[in-house]
Amino acid sequence: MGEYTAKIEWRRNGAAFTDNRFSRAHRWRFDGGADVPASASPLVVPPPLSDPAGVDPEEAFVASIASCHMLWFLALAARQGFRVEHYRDDAVGILEKIESGKQAITRVTLRPDIGFSGDKQPSPGDIAELHRKAHENCFIANSVRTAITLEPGAS
Repeated sequence: MGEYTAKIEWRRNGAAFTDNRFSRAHRWRFDGGADVPASASPLVVPPPLSDPAGVDPEEAFVASIASCHMLWFLALAARQGFRVEHYRDDAVGILEKIESGKQAITRVTLRPDIGFSGDKQPSPGDIAELHRKAHENCFIANSVRTAITLEPGAS
């Protein structure tokens, strides 16, 4: 249906490299022009070999799940005539050992806090159904094995 691209660029910049003491800072470039500083996670590779200001792949993974869910939620809410004023999600991913002994992000918890306005207000059941359908339709959620949990806010 579609092809998505990302350009990942890294340079050695004079580091010895073979001693494993090289910067993990790099760039993500996207077709729309976004240029994002990226790095290994400072939880995995301590600074100065990582750049805490860069987005790490683990954060990007969590953000892509949360963003995809939000975009589907907004589209579904609009189709049902509910006016969303704000949507905020403090999503969290958990990195832990799996059966193979390797590490994986095994769980992502989405904590959306959503505000509505207008005459047509969704019931708690409507909101739960919007979340269910958003999760069911999210391309990213459909692409991963990670358990994704929803803990919607009280708004």
